[in-house]
Amino acid sequence: MEPGVHLHNDKPESYSQAKPSVFIVDIASMDYVKALQWQHRLVAARKQKRLAADLLILLEHPPVYTLGRRGGKENIKVSTDFLKKKGIAIIQAERGGFVTYHGPGQLVGYPIIDLHAFRLGVDELVTNIEEVMLRTARDWNVAANRDPRNRGVWSAGAKLGSIGIAIRQGISYHGFALNVNPDLQPFNWVEPCGLQNVHMTSMAQVSGRKIDMGAVRKAVSHHFKDVFNIRLQATALNDLQSILQKSSE
Repeated sequence: MEPGVHLHNDKPESYSQAKPSVFIVDIASMDYVKALQWQHRLVAARKQKRLAADLLILLEHPPVYTLGRRGGKENIKVSTDFLKKKGIAIIQAERGGFVTYHGPGQLVGYPIIDLHAFRLGVDELVTNIEEVMLRTARDWNVAANRDPRNRGVWSAGAKLGSIGIAIRQGISYHGFALNVNPDLQPFNWVEPCGLQNVHMTSMAQVSGRKIDMGAVRKAVSHHFKDVFNIRLQATALNDLQSILQKSSE
């Protein structure tokens, strides 16, 4: 992998040396509503200190459109009946932004982080997530960059990765979506992120070859660890369930 360009870390040296431990939960696929319910539980547990560490969830979703706090239903260009036939649900979410699409072949990451304890601002969180996606794309020689039009990452004027963060009582949830090998057609049925005349792309489309999702998951984990200056502790969803059950007894 290419080393990428490291962000300047202006945190105190003692904090950097501590390298907080963060759980990472790698799930093959999960329904969007179920994943959102999990996030709500984990945010509450993290706020109440029943969950001792922050965590990153990596997964893929079955086909779904999600609407952000700024709306987005008006940005859907096809009928509800059409989407039903295609098996694509429409779900309202609390994250920032407008409408976006999730589906197989797109890697979604949900960082659930106590921003105050982590000494991290929202803008720095978003910037760091962009950096993780940029470094991951470059590992496959996919040229990617930031763009002032919209947070996320872009390649040759098309959007490669999106970010939509929500904050509840100082805890972040929702997160980012990196297009690896998804079917890009559903993006054409909406104005993605509320932007007109913007096209979506993928690492596979830019590179001209299919990209192994397992390898991308490992790359994202690696870069998340480096950019956020943390240690990652692999954890199963069942283990989190046990932690939450024990802490509530």
